[in-house]
Amino acid sequence: MRIFSRVLLLIFAILVLVLAVVLYYTVNPKLPDYVPVEQVHYQDQWSAADRQTYYFTPQGTQVKGLHYDWFTALELPFSEQRFATPAYLARFGFLVDPKQVPTAQNPGNLPVGFARHKNADSNAEYLDITCAACHTGELRYKNQALRIDGGSAQHVLPSSVPTLRGGSFGQALVASLAATYYNPWKFERFARQVLGDRYDAEHKQLRQDFKQSLNKFLKVAWNDTHRGLYPTEEGPGRTDAFGRIANASFGDAISADNYRVANAPVDYPQLWDIWTFDWVQWNGSAQQPMARNIGEALGVGATLTFFDAAGQPLQGDARYPSSVRVRDLNLIEETLQRLKPPTWPEDLFGSIDKPLAAQGRALFAENCAGCHVPSVIQEGGRPVQQLKMLPVDYIGTDPGTASNIADQRYDLSALQWDLAELAKLNVELHPTPTEPLDLKKMSVAKGLAYVTAFVEEHAYRAAGVTLAERPRLDGYGLPIGVRELRAYKARPLAGVWATPPFLHNGSVPTIYQLLSPQDERSTTFYKGTFNYDPRHLGFETGAFKNAFVFDTKITGNHNSGHEFRAGQRGNGVIGRGLLPQERWALLEYLKVLGGPLEQQLP
Repeated sequence: MRIFSRVLLLIFAILVLVLAVVLYYTVNPKLPDYVPVEQVHYQDQWSAADRQTYYFTPQGTQVKGLHYDWFTALELPFSEQRFATPAYLARFGFLVDPKQVPTAQNPGNLPVGFARHKNADSNAEYLDITCAACHTGELRYKNQALRIDGGSAQHVLPSSVPTLRGGSFGQALVASLAATYYNPWKFERFARQVLGDRYDAEHKQLRQDFKQSLNKFLKVAWNDTHRGLYPTEEGPGRTDAFGRIANASFGDAISADNYRVANAPVDYPQLWDIWTFDWVQWNGSAQQPMARNIGEALGVGATLTFFDAAGQPLQGDARYPSSVRVRDLNLIEETLQRLKPPTWPEDLFGSIDKPLAAQGRALFAENCAGCHVPSVIQEGGRPVQQLKMLPVDYIGTDPGTASNIADQRYDLSALQWDLAELAKLNVELHPTPTEPLDLKKMSVAKGLAYVTAFVEEHAYRAAGVTLAERPRLDGYGLPIGVRELRAYKARPLAGVWATPPFLHNGSVPTIYQLLSPQDERSTTFYKGTFNYDPRHLGFETGAFKNAFVFDTKITGNHNSGHEFRAGQRGNGVIGRGLLPQERWALLEYLKVLGGPLEQQLP
């Protein structure tokens, strides 16, 4: 009996120790240091006014009901330092300018993409994370920074799953929220900051509302953790977008049976010229801009209601109220139409070797143009780039993203959709199904298409969008087109030098490695730095304090495919082997492709 008691005591002690370690790293995340640059340089990709519109226009996300002034008043768990100071948020990879100050559009002096909005039925001002947070990049070199508007973010945003590394923004935010609620001294300071002269009248209500928000965060953290929904750690600059949207929309909101493992993170793609693409998403699965943007907003935290107070599915025009702001989404979309690709900054990164770039131009025509230079037609008042879709079996890159979207199925029968009514929605499935839709086995792409169609209709009515306005807000009158291809699109490459890392899952750190056989690519490398390598065209890959280790052997992280090497075409081989001097010439040309310097080549 004594031995049994000692064993139980030992097990208990081990559990306490493990819990203590997890809690320690939860409230003390291992983050890279923030070293402010001397200056952030902005290019003429668009006007300063467009830049501010893009950075701080809300889209309707609510971050689990967190209020804007709550966020700016939060403290770190073991100090009185504010959580939302620019220098601290920059350690998660969010973009700040050392010279930035509060403005009317950004009163909290927050990073790019942190906005605020009010819903029509409430005076609460919610924290709103916009698309600019994930689609704005920065490259740093010799203590200078080049802002890449519409580029690829490198923050660690989405996960609230506790890890020993503890480097996620979501995890750290939950720690500060919990510390504020459960530490009475912290909550006292917080409440006085938020309420001011309303402290006596509203203190009790604030505590109740704050706890509701905290409970939402804790519920998601527990659910994601114990179900093991995100086994492939995303790290800087990545998220499993479709997986997270599906788990939020079909799992959280409909049924726990709809949770699926999301193990295929993707990089945040660049946005210049995207308004001209015939299909968007890495696997070319979406067509209409508004539907795509509504889906993105739902994935980041816009509210969505499927059922009434009695738990019955909403019907008719009641489907589906949300916090999505369609006019603001359209403003962002139209602003992006004016965004130009970045141009190589010779004063920052070095001058172009024009004779070498001219050699690269010929090599590009031989080896790259067949996939990456699409045909262009005029359609619906815009130039349409018809992007080539490369089957996974041919391109050979990690199949996880395409396979999950094509294969995973969800039971949406609880919504009680009528198939005849679905057929009347502005949704076009490609190819046209030959069998009736099975609501118990809906793919993520089809399910989201119909959900966003209902959300869009409701949001348009709520915003007073007229029938005459709809084609413009939809985006060139496009339907909500859906495809499920086991393929990835070959993007045009203007400005590609500014978008590391590479491949859809960010598994190749530099363009030089992308032009090399797989056995010459880094099997592991370090992520989380903005320091740019202007020779190899990518981020530096060496170790640094609290770096994220990217392991290409992990599911979803494979760096296979897109290889130039000897062998039969297909199964990852897309071209002949390139000599080192040919790779250097291609890199030199990619610096100027699509920009004014290209016209100066001999």
